[in-house]
Amino acid sequence: MSKILKGTMILTGATFLSKFLGMIYTVPFEQMVGPDGIELYFYAYTPYNILLSLSTLGVPMAVSKFVSKYNSLEDYQTGRDMFKSGMQLMAVTGVVAFLLLFFSAEQIATHSLSLNGDSAAKVADVTMVIKMVSFALLIIPCMSLIRGFFQGNESMAPTGISQVIEQIVRIIFLLVSVYVVLNVVEEDNISLAISFSTFAAFIGAVASLLVLGVFWKKRKPHLDKLVDQQEYTYDLSRKSMMKELLGYAGPFVLVGIATPLYQLIDQFTFMQAMDEAGFSEDVAGDSLSAIHVLSHKLVIIPVTLGIGLSLAMLPAITKSFTKEYMTQLNQQINQALQIIALLILPAVVGLSVLSYEAYGSFYGTYKVDYFGTLLRWYAPVGLFFALYTVTSSILQGINRQNFAVVSLGSGLLIKILTNSWFIVEFGAKGSIISTGLAVLVAVALNLWRIQRAIDFSYKQVYKRTLLIGIISSIMAAVVFVIKWSIGLLWNPMDSRMAAFFILVLGVGVGGIFYMWMAYKTTLLERILGGRVRFLDKFLRRSQRG
Repeated sequence: MSKILKGTMILTGATFLSKFLGMIYTVPFEQMVGPDGIELYFYAYTPYNILLSLSTLGVPMAVSKFVSKYNSLEDYQTGRDMFKSGMQLMAVTGVVAFLLLFFSAEQIATHSLSLNGDSAAKVADVTMVIKMVSFALLIIPCMSLIRGFFQGNESMAPTGISQVIEQIVRIIFLLVSVYVVLNVVEEDNISLAISFSTFAAFIGAVASLLVLGVFWKKRKPHLDKLVDQQEYTYDLSRKSMMKELLGYAGPFVLVGIATPLYQLIDQFTFMQAMDEAGFSEDVAGDSLSAIHVLSHKLVIIPVTLGIGLSLAMLPAITKSFTKEYMTQLNQQINQALQIIALLILPAVVGLSVLSYEAYGSFYGTYKVDYFGTLLRWYAPVGLFFALYTVTSSILQGINRQNFAVVSLGSGLLIKILTNSWFIVEFGAKGSIISTGLAVLVAVALNLWRIQRAIDFSYKQVYKRTLLIGIISSIMAAVVFVIKWSIGLLWNPMDSRMAAFFILVLGVGVGGIFYMWMAYKTTLLERILGGRVRFLDKFLRRSQRG
């Protein structure tokens, strides 16, 4: 098994579990706080995510690339020196970001609530939840840099395990605190409950940092041994190291900030555009929450593969590029893009077909015809987000990271120019169309730059993606028939139980059918680079040769 694939499995498994937990908890959370609470939650997390990306300056991923580069040159001391300097930098930027978000919370709240009907009390509520989430910025930058250092040493378990622990602790604190506030301390105080739910990010970060500390203590002797055994060091000055690191880091900021920036444009324009389109404030607020919190939680599940793959592939691609192993580099990029198509394309297609059932299962059947339609439109955007993350990591691995400024800037320009226009024309789904178009353009530009930079051929990617698309279409037809047949007897819109039953059956049958088709056509082994032994035992396809 290749290191990319192994690292991808570790990080994707951990990220998937983390995101899955993040999706599951929204069921009781939404039941407790309702649409108004979810809307407050969104207003807090969008500026927080942007400040989080700015506070890290892209340094954690840049450290991963930096350490991988110098490790491949057998200079381990330089990587350690960079780690120390990076921790000092992250401590400073974390404090600055905290102060900036905390003291600008009221201005952000005022600009987010653009309708005339918004009261001073609602502005105060949004201000409070933004202030509470800002405390996490004191810890997460340093925590993220430690993860980046481990990844640069091709050690993915610390990142994976700390992610899961962080999410579990955060969710437990969030749900318990919201329940206590609403049922023990002060009934119906939604703003106080949401404030504690956002403060949970700080509690989860503390837990993650403790886990990483345990890993550091355990693995430090091995890392020290590598330093002791090295024969040569480039002996870079602190100024030279920081210059090289920040040269890598800038575009990483853009990659990390991409999704929050698209959401921020909606945060500042969505409500006003919906008002111009003739929708009430309640409908506009519910739609905003349904797209960017509830539907996003479902759509982000397939995207986790892209996140895991980008984290795992960067050190390996950097190493191949540094040593000028161009054949190996092309194989790694080919495999990365094909894995994205293999796993995310059918997931997106399946979520589109089962959008009503998925939304109804997790969030109830209230207005599911409307909200399920929004999820159906939003699902394909998940594929574009995953491709953007992976292609940006490829660019960074081949030292073309500055092009991320061009691709993201082009996408944001399209989002800004089309968002309000599309919302007025198409309603809430106009925001989704605008985002999808913007991210698709950014992906296309990244793919073009990769091809130009290393003369990469997409022929194999195109051929196998076409086959994946055909298999996914057949799978979608099978799932639709199952959904339609059961719907004759049990309408999934009647109850959450009916929606859940059809969702589980559709996902189960569709997933098994897709895997069977991919296995029988040898697609799996061609993309993964070898026989899939555990499927051989069940499906017993004859050995060739």
